[in-house]
Order: sequence, then C-alpha cells, then structure tokens
Amino acid sequence: MAAHKILVIDDSRVIRNMVRDMLPPANFEVLEAADGIKGLEMIQKEKPWMIMLDFLLPRMSGFEVYETLQQSPELSRIPLVLMSGRKEEVTSKIAEPFEDKYLVFIEKPFEQKELITAIKRAMVLVQKRPPISVIENRIASTDVASQERTDDTLIKRIEELEAKQKLLEQQLASQQKQFQQLVDFIKKKLK
Repeated sequence: MAAHKILVIDDSRVIRNMVRDMLPPANFEVLEAADGIKGLEMIQKEKPWMIMLDFLLPRMSGFEVYETLQQSPELSRIPLVLMSGRKEEVTSKIAEPFEDKYLVFIEKPFEQKELITAIKRAMVLVQKRPPISVIENRIASTDVASQERTDDTLIKRIEELEAKQKLLEQQLASQQKQFQQLVDFIKKKLK
C-alpha cells in the first residue's frame, strides 16, 4: 500500500520530527513546511492526504492558511488537524466547536495516542462534509433565490422611482406654467 502523504506545517523542527517519529513510516509519508507560504505551495503541489497545521507561523499565519483552504472546494476537503500550544489563540479566530468547521484541534505538546486519535477524527469529519456538488448547488440555489429577491426589490424600486419621476415632471410643468404667467404679468406691468 502506498504511504499517505501528511503535510506538517510548523515552524518548529522538533514538532515536525516528532510527528514523523510518531507515525508508522510504512503507512505515512511526512512532508514538511516551516511557514504558511511554503505550506500552501506544498499543498498545491503535493495534494496531501492530510494537513497538520500550526496556528502560529511566520510569513503567513496558520489562520490565513486555513482561510485560504476554505476558499477552495477541493482543498477544503483535505482532512485538517490544527495544532497550537495556546488554544485561546485559536478560539479567538475560530469559534468552537471545531467539528462544525470540519477540523480537529490538538494541543501541543501531544502524545502519539492523541495524534492518532486526531488523525482518525479528521478523517471522519471530512466524510461528513457535504460533497462539492451539494455545496455548489446550495450556493447556486442561494444565488437564484437571492437573485429573485434582488430582482423583485429592483422592480419595486424602479416602479417607485418612475412614480416619483412622473410627479416631479408634473410639478415642473406646473412651476414652468406659473413662471411663464409671472413673466407675462411682469412684461404687462413694464409696458
């Protein structure tokens, strides 16, 4: 069986080596990136089976990497384990429960058993994520409903503006008539 590629994005070589040592080499190939930008490049190039992402990274934070992944229907389907030694940093940007965002949080430092459990949970969560076609259909149906609401709103607004325009044209015609009467009156008085 081919080894599953796990990309570990962490600025700590100790953590990257620790993850490598905790996983059976026959089952997993551990790829490494020391910062968020390099991590994103490797995600695009290698299409890993799973991503382990440190939250505090140089050059591009783990949160920015997470947000970038969420923008892509394809990349957002890669199982994600978010790592940090400071959970409050994570919860200040990503509200709990993390499972609702289809990611698993693991607090550093962690033991091998915790790592394996996190990997298994991430695999289960990604299976629960709606298929891309469902997401696209939801977006499309939301867009259609939103478009219909927008169309109805625009039609109503246009009708209101046309009624106002008609009223203003009538007022302008009336004022022009009054102005002309005033001019005629002044001309008569000046003669």
